[in-house]
Amino acid sequence: MTSWQLVRVIAGTFILLSLAFGVPGSPWFINQWWLAFTAFAGANLLQSGVTQWCLMESILRKLGVNSGN
Repeated sequence: MTSWQLVRVIAGTFILLSLAFGVPGSPWFINQWWLAFTAFAGANLLQSGVTQWCLMESILRKLGVNSGN
């Protein structure tokens, strides 16, 4: 898996987990403040789409994950 694919898998996992923990109807509900984490992940995805730079991708590349280019 390349770094850009892993970034999307990690972001999707973060969003789904934070929704599971933040939505009151969820069986894994902890607190509604988990929805702020969902907003944070979404804002980072938006920022990386506009600037074409992603901190997670930079970290993954330094760990030796192939960039896919």
